Amino acid sequence: MKKYLLSVVIIMMFFGASAQNLQLHYDFGRYLYDDLKKIDENNPGRFPLTSTYEFFKADRIGSTFFFADFDYSSKSVYGAYWEIYREFCFWPDSKMNWLSFHIEYNGGLSRMAGGYNDAWLTGLTYSGHSQDYTKTWSLSVLYKLIPNTIACHDPSITDNLQKDIHNFQITGVWGVDFAHGWCRFDGFVDFWREARAWQYSEKHPQGTQYIFISEPQIWVNLDKIHGWENFHFSVGSEVEISNNFIAEGFYCIPTIGIKWDLSK
Repeated sequence: MKKYLLSVVIIMMFFGASAQNLQLHYDFGRYLYDDLKKIDENNPGRFPLTSTYEFFKADRIGSTFFFADFDYSSKSVYGAYWEIYREFCFWPDSKMNWLSFHIEYNGGLSRMAGGYNDAWLTGLTYSGHSQDYTKTWSLSVLYKLIPNTIACHDPSITDNLQKDIHNFQITGVWGVDFAHGWCRFDGFVDFWREARAWQYSEKHPQGTQYIFISEPQIWVNLDKIHGWENFHFSVGSEVEISNNFIAEGFYCIPTIGIKWDLSK
């Protein structure tokens, strides 16, 4: 999941601007963890390449953001995931303009899993920035409805299925420009509740319930090089830090990536 453009929400809300970028990441996960390696065609393991498209547009009463991730196997696109949100701030000129009403949808498809559970979120977002706008942040506290979530207390007994659709999510996003615009450090952190009966073990006989993921990124902007002002690419890295996200337990997976800023 990518939410880096969220870190510029406050700036865009003041100027009504838009932004978009395209990223390509090479993932090292399958080389670091045995359970993420390719086993056979039915279990391709961690995908080596992921592309991400992000779009953000602000207006006088809020902002719209979405991103789409595509995972690539050696033969084709293997999975797709996307999130879209709308934030409403009907009071942009008041002292409460740091507060927005948030609605969001998450979902996707996978050749291996069939599909991801649809999720609908709503809540409030607090946004802030430094005086020179080189540092931005936001914090969202959300109710998360996952209609097809099943809490299975005994995975071997299909009759013992219970719905567990009412959940929560807390999302934080940040962005920091430094080194006179040469570099950017940004990312997000998500913590939410979702019943995952398939992540059962001796430690969690009924599966896991709480998921954490953070994806900090560091970028070097190549258009700061003299003579490259129209070359709006950045090179950098992302680290996916998660617990109970891709599988039960903790994972820390780095990537190397390139980003093309399409809004310049």
